[in-house]
Amino acid sequence: MRQPSVIARRVAAASVSLVVAAGAAACGPEDNDAKGSGGDSTPHKGGTLTVLNSQPQSDFDPARLYTSGGGNVPSLVFRTLTTRNRENGAAGAKVVPDLATDTGRPNKDATVWTYTLKKGLKYEDGTPITSADIKYGIERSFAPELSGGAPYLRDWLVGAADYQGPYKDRKGLSAIETPDSRTIVFHLNKPEGEFPYLATQTQFTPVPKSKDTGTKYESHPVSSGPYKVVKNENDGEHLVLERNTQWSAATDEERKAYPDRIDVRSGLDSSVINQRLSASQGADAATVTTDTNLGPAELAKVTGDKELAARVGTGHFGYTNYLAFNPKVKPFDNPKVRQAVAYAIDRSSVVNAAGGSALAEPATTFLPNQKSFGYTPYDPFPAGASGNPAKAKELLKQAGYAGGLTITLTHSNSKDFETSPEIATAVQDALKKAGITVKLQGLEDNDYRDKIHSVKTEPGLFLAHWGADWPSGGPFLAPIFDGRQIVKDGANFNTGQLNDKSVNDEIDAINKLTDLDAAAQRWGALDKKIGDEALVVPLFHPVYKRLYGKDVKNIVISDWTGVLDISQVAVK
Repeated sequence: MRQPSVIARRVAAASVSLVVAAGAAACGPEDNDAKGSGGDSTPHKGGTLTVLNSQPQSDFDPARLYTSGGGNVPSLVFRTLTTRNRENGAAGAKVVPDLATDTGRPNKDATVWTYTLKKGLKYEDGTPITSADIKYGIERSFAPELSGGAPYLRDWLVGAADYQGPYKDRKGLSAIETPDSRTIVFHLNKPEGEFPYLATQTQFTPVPKSKDTGTKYESHPVSSGPYKVVKNENDGEHLVLERNTQWSAATDEERKAYPDRIDVRSGLDSSVINQRLSASQGADAATVTTDTNLGPAELAKVTGDKELAARVGTGHFGYTNYLAFNPKVKPFDNPKVRQAVAYAIDRSSVVNAAGGSALAEPATTFLPNQKSFGYTPYDPFPAGASGNPAKAKELLKQAGYAGGLTITLTHSNSKDFETSPEIATAVQDALKKAGITVKLQGLEDNDYRDKIHSVKTEPGLFLAHWGADWPSGGPFLAPIFDGRQIVKDGANFNTGQLNDKSVNDEIDAINKLTDLDAAAQRWGALDKKIGDEALVVPLFHPVYKRLYGKDVKNIVISDWTGVLDISQVAVK
């Protein structure tokens, strides 16, 4: 995933879609029965699950969604070739088959991937799901009027760069072949060993061409999952799902589909959501949220209440908050200045500003501290928990700033505890001890995003964050450090504008690997190599803590999403 706050590249952990916000050793809920509270913890079918969210489930069209692992609410309706493993912790960071019989069969150099669909797959109307439907679903995601989904297929598929979708080009994509109703073959421009991860995105959802209503499809997309849409009001603000009776658990090992009905209500204030979950009265006893965390003050109250504390799910999504440098701007063109800033950072104060150790973990690596990403512990500029101002001053002197220097830190004014004033002030205070005067430039969120993601306006120092499209080092390191992904006339994420041939070549070499464990080790080593360049200063990895109702059972929180998996929940 990309930065959750950024235009179409948002998802993160919530459900969302990609977005909507999302979440090292992740686990299920801390200090409570992972199967849920209540006298009988055994999950049963039936009942209504209510979802209370701050952000609406907008653009509920598989072509337009940008989700990590198929999203949370979306994956109840949309099945894909592969999906995330619905288990707690690290086991949940694995990719597994969904509509397909396996996670894909690559040719020798991973430029051709072949999938076979399971037998007996049906839509909500009882018609069979075919490989041609998956091909069509992917093709319509290229239509300009249905933009917003993950961008990889345009880059990866042969001849897809300029394709405008089936409404304008009915010939379709020759890079996708469907030799029979159960077989689909993808031809790629270059080796991509992580194609099975990409196949979890909602663009791989089958869409029957005869039922495609273009931009209106989101109001009633044809379900391939355990639930179908029976109501979609105000662009996803109120979404009601009921059982798809044509779905068969025999073809779906991942989704449990316990509730009979799921009622998603959005546009609510986060404090209201947490108050209702805390009270857990009436229908709210069978309620969860897929996008609202507990804040520092709320968490303090919950921690002091044994019953509430037992209803908090804790998870870790692949996500890093960091300081970003633009080496094209003085004085950050001098590596010693960047190193001085790295040594001066007081991560303890930053963690406190982010809500405390219960909501943030200090980071010295860009990759999240999870095995699937290839996490390799390292600290190129060891400053301890509270910074090393003496070492920072020494480096500044070597850089020609013995008397100190004055710099500007750009941040967002949004109260997100990530790129917001609280974090900026903590950085400012720490650097002051090293003789660095920091002037703060706070911008409204839209202005902030526009400024930091344009090569032409990118500031010298700013707060940033990055989340995972899937749990691997590839979508974490490549967008930020691959020189070929520098965008000069659009949204650029390679903030350090690094274009190092050895880094680019290693990214290509790792992408050829279909052994994802071996690839993870290589990503970790590459992270360490890039870290030595001091192009970013990792600050912290967030921890997600979310309340759920007292009648909610079967809590599963994976390292893939970091939040409660709605497909596993029961309310009876």
